[in-house]
Amino acid sequence: MTENAGLVAEIETLGERLALARASVDKRFIGQDRVVGLTLSALLCGGHALLIGLPGLGKTRLVETLSKVMGLHSNRIQFTPDLMPADILGSEVLETASDGSRSFRFLQGPVFCQLLMADEINRASPRTQSALLQAMQEREVTIAGQPRPLGRPFHVLATQNPIEQEGTYPLPEAQLDRFLVRVDVPYPERRTERDILIATTGLEEAQSDQVFTPEELLAAQAVLRRMPVGEAVVEMILDLVRACRPGEAEAGPQVADAVAWGPGPRAAQALMLTVRARALQEGRLAPNAEDVAAMARPVLSHRMALTFAARARGETLEGVIDAVTARVTRIEAAA
Repeated sequence: MTENAGLVAEIETLGERLALARASVDKRFIGQDRVVGLTLSALLCGGHALLIGLPGLGKTRLVETLSKVMGLHSNRIQFTPDLMPADILGSEVLETASDGSRSFRFLQGPVFCQLLMADEINRASPRTQSALLQAMQEREVTIAGQPRPLGRPFHVLATQNPIEQEGTYPLPEAQLDRFLVRVDVPYPERRTERDILIATTGLEEAQSDQVFTPEELLAAQAVLRRMPVGEAVVEMILDLVRACRPGEAEAGPQVADAVAWGPGPRAAQALMLTVRARALQEGRLAPNAEDVAAMARPVLSHRMALTFAARARGETLEGVIDAVTARVTRIEAAA
């Protein structure tokens, strides 16, 4: 009982700190509560986020604000077609000492930080994009045969423009799968846009305050992983992920006809973590079916692909995911 009471107290305290963090973020990134919540969930889960939206919607501003609020050392990389892997990871240089001896010295690249903003990540070549694969999965990079650990914690928040595709290189499925969530950044509502105009066109802008430290964020990630998840929610996550895979017994005829390939076990792991993060931000001690339904699109949409026939019929992944989620939650509710 004492251990459970201690965990409850930790969860409640963390929920209060997160409310302060959200309020601090809102000073510079106005509105868009869903976008802020999903991005913050990625940090709480120790994962990475892919922010997709048109230019000028505040994606860079959001990342900069989060780095300050969470107390993380951040770097920004503008991805371009001529960017090389060494521009991200760093390189060894040959130095000559005063006595004439020579030795190699490693110069760290911008990836050696705690929060890396990969701006317009799909503008770099596949070779350069692949430089982030090991960093995102293993939190270290191997250069000249020597592993070099990255910052703790380490997160990648990448941005992508969904409209302009000329001169871009679509991210490979293996890299997309390493992003915990996909965050679609929409146009703001009229009232929100009015608040943005007033807040950002005066002589001074409100500044966000630091709420967390890196050590406190690591501790928060540990608390999140200790949050209980009910058996019904676990089964719902399994049913949802397996129902999105063509060929599985749980998949319905719509998935078999429309989906080319579905999400793997990493998607189920992401759901297990993100439903906890959402419950935590909502002030609850454990996730429920509503959390699973809310996190279905952000977790699954970049881990699936439609068949050519489905695209020709005008179907969308979001529509398929919504239909499967509704069917699974109805089954669980009936059970």
